[in-house]
Amino acid sequence: MEEIIASLIPWLEHWGYLAVFLGIMLENAGIPVPGETLIIAAAILAGQGVLNIQGVFLMAVAGAILGDNLGYWLGLKGGRALLLRHGRWLGITSEKLEEAELLFRPRSEWAVFFGRFVAILRIFAGPLAGIIRMPYPRFLLFNSAGAFCWVAVVAGLSFLLGNNLEGIVLVLRRLGWIGLFLFGAGALILFLRRKKNG
Repeated sequence: MEEIIASLIPWLEHWGYLAVFLGIMLENAGIPVPGETLIIAAAILAGQGVLNIQGVFLMAVAGAILGDNLGYWLGLKGGRALLLRHGRWLGITSEKLEEAELLFRPRSEWAVFFGRFVAILRIFAGPLAGIIRMPYPRFLLFNSAGAFCWVAVVAGLSFLLGNNLEGIVLVLRRLGWIGLFLFGAGALILFLRRKKNG
């Protein structure tokens, strides 16, 4: 991660808040960009006085919300066909997509919220929400709340811990595992309930 952050620093120093906004927007739209690492690097620069932490926070939240909205509308309009056609290089097959939809559908709002803390879910939550036709007002609410919390945690930790990358990564990794556990536990409970009732 240190090498990635080191490579992002000159980019952030040159492009500033625009780099934060665009990088986070692309990741949340479904393009695998190192968004979380970008926030870490920008918040570290804010701790050094190069950027302003409020600017980093606002641009990251705006990028996350807009990116997930783009992903949602792509999923809604282009749907499965688009993801299957262009997702092959990521290992997305029809069977894997159906499994993801089954896990995602029953508690899609919590998947959108907690998915922020899990890299793979962060990339695919928006498009999947669109594919399963999650009601847009609910998507917007949970998407915005998740973006706010995720950016606050990542930027806040990185700003406070500064150059202690090990500490930042350790805390974020644990939060990611907790998010994944909560999502998985919820999906398992729903699966068991359906099996019992069905």
